[in-house]
Formats: sequence, C-alpha cells, structure tokens
Amino acid sequence: MSHKAWDRYGSVKARKIGVRAPKQRFLIVCEGEQTEPNYFRAFRVPADIVVDIEPGAGTHASVVRRAIDIVHNLDDMYDQVWCVFDRDKNGRNSVSFNEAIQLARDNDISVAYSNDAFELWYLLHFNYHDTAMHRHDYIIKLKALLGKYEKNDLAMFEKLEDKMDVADRNAKRLLSQYTPIHPESNDPSTTVHLLVAQLRAFM
Repeated sequence: MSHKAWDRYGSVKARKIGVRAPKQRFLIVCEGEQTEPNYFRAFRVPADIVVDIEPGAGTHASVVRRAIDIVHNLDDMYDQVWCVFDRDKNGRNSVSFNEAIQLARDNDISVAYSNDAFELWYLLHFNYHDTAMHRHDYIIKLKALLGKYEKNDLAMFEKLEDKMDVADRNAKRLLSQYTPIHPESNDPSTTVHLLVAQLRAFM
C-alpha cells in the first residue's frame, strides 16, 4: 500500500506506509518554472526534512489554487505550505495580487511574495534597497555585483549562501518601513526571508 506525494520536481511519487515519518514536510508552489524552484531546491536540508516543489503553477491566484488542490488531494500531509510569486507590475492586475495573498491566508497557506520581482531577494544579499525600480534594473544590478547573472542559474543559492544573514536583515528592515503593510503598493518589498528562515532552521 502506498501514499501519493509530490516530489521536489513536481511529479507524483509513492511513499510507502510504515516508513518513518519526516520531521517536517514543506510544499513550495512556485510561479516560475526555474528561477525560484532552482533556488529552493538547493537548500541542503537533512534527509528527514521533505521539501516538495511544484514549479510553473501560473500567476498569483493560480499559484494559490494549485497549492490548495495539492493539499486537499493529499489529505493535508504537509506541515508547511508556501506559495512563491511576484507582484510584476508589467501588465499584471494589482487586485489579482492582493486577492491571491488573501486567498492564501484564508486557506492557512503562507506566501513568500516579492514586489516587484524575486531578484529583489538576491539584491538584498549585497545592499539595502528601498527604491522602486523596473525589474530589468534588478538584472543590471545583479550582473554588476556578480559579474554575470542568468535568471535560471543553478548555482545562485551557493553564490549567495554566505550573505544570507545580510539579506534577512535587509528584508526585515525593508518590510518594517511599511505601516500598515499593503503588499501591492509596498514597492519594493519581499517576504521571501520568512520562507528562507523556516528552511534554514533545519539546515
């Protein structure tokens, strides 16, 4: 007899009944196909920590609805469920962004959002940034800091790991300037550090 579980690459795998239960089970549903999944797959957690990643789940509310579907189909087997998506001002509806965050909250799902792009989290590893900019400018700055930057770089976690404490402080400082917090209009802002902190607790 087996129990279905989603592996870190988004496919279904069988988990045998009777196998020792993991200490913590994460489900991370990502908007992007590669950038965010590649980053979170690189976290070196112990074997008894399950981190299942669902890539390319769509945008905003589609990401949250995918997370809800997985959780319901697998009988709430996860201890932590996270959605990862961007505000992306380029042609995206602000109402959709806010509604997605509220939908997640209504279903006890955590959100690691970025306004405007996930690359803001990368930039915060180097410097504090509190000025809104076009997402293309994130790329320009990262290229200047790293010498080279590709969105789907498999080595981004390794390149940034020793600066993670700096990024955490900068992200908290950035979020603290918004009172009250309005995710759609708080540009720039991110809550990626909240998910990262949960994963780091098991490293």
